[in-house]
Parts: sequence; structure tokens; C-alpha cells
Amino acid sequence: MTDIVHSMFWSELPIVEKMLRPVVVYLFLLVGLRLAGKRELVQLNAMDLIVLLTLSNTVQNAIIGSDNSVSGGLIGAATLLAVNYFAVRFLYSHEAIDRLVEGEPDVLVEDGKVCTERLERELITLSELEIAAHKQGFASLEDVDKAVLETGGVISFVGKKPGPDLIRHGELTARLDQIVKELAELRTALAARG
Repeated sequence: MTDIVHSMFWSELPIVEKMLRPVVVYLFLLVGLRLAGKRELVQLNAMDLIVLLTLSNTVQNAIIGSDNSVSGGLIGAATLLAVNYFAVRFLYSHEAIDRLVEGEPDVLVEDGKVCTERLERELITLSELEIAAHKQGFASLEDVDKAVLETGGVISFVGKKPGPDLIRHGELTARLDQIVKELAELRTALAARG
């Protein structure tokens, strides 16, 4: 029993090394994902998802080294959580550095016009943009006034405001509904008298 406990919790790597490995990998991934662009965060297609999944498996050994002990894994995980906690707190209070790390939002559709050069820069196809618009309830990109690729990789859509003809049509329809309701009430009142 002591052999099992020993192999589960005893590590031959020094604790400082167990803590430094996740920090180095965290910083590398932070820079790498920033350079790869916001697309890697969006996970718009199967290839991007595969890259992210295999990336986590690829850096696993770099984080824990030859240590397969439970304590080694827990120390690595705790270090990653602590580094992320402090990084988020630090970036929250340092807006300029946060913009450098996170990047700036990128407008993909402006005033109803698709910005193809920005789509190309972010490696997002027109069909991927249309799919993202459909997921947010837009029938087509013609209904979109503005689309922004946010720093976190989410695409936000703003619909076009209805034109004057559509507003007038809605007002007329509402007025006709009111007239139909009043006629029904009048018929009911006349039937009750009669």
C-alpha cells in the first residue's frame, strides 16, 4: 500500500520546476494564441477545434515533465489557475497592456457592407460569417448592419434598423388590428341589444 501512495504522490522533480513549467507554457500559449489571431478562439470549424485539442495534449508533457504523480498534476494545475487569476487581475487594472494582450475588436460588417479585407486578415470565410449570423437569428447577411469580431473570439451582430416603409407598414398593420378589434366589440354590443 505504501508503494501505491508513494508512486501517486511522490515526485522526483523539484516543486519549483513543477511550478515554473506551467508558467512558461502559459506565457507561450498566451503569445502564440495572440499571434494566431482571434480565429483560434472562435472555433468556427473542425480544423480549429482539432488544433486547440491537440495543442493541449502537446503541451501536457511540457507542463508536468516526466512526473505522472497526482501531486505533480495538482501542483501544475494549481499553478496554472494561480497564474491565470493574477494575469486577469493585472490586465483588468492595466487597460493598455490588456489591449496589447487581447488585441482590438475587428469590424467585419460595417453599414451593411462586408469588409472582405478584414475577413481575409482573420481567415474567416463568407460562409463562416453567414453561419455565425444564422446562429444569432439573422436570415442572411443582408439583415446585418454591423458585425464585430470581439477580442474573445465571439462575433457580435447588430441588425439593420427598419426603414421608413417597414415602420409605416407596421403602424398600418397595428391600426388595422385595432379597427378589427373595435368592429368585433361593436358587433358583440349590437348582438346583445338585438
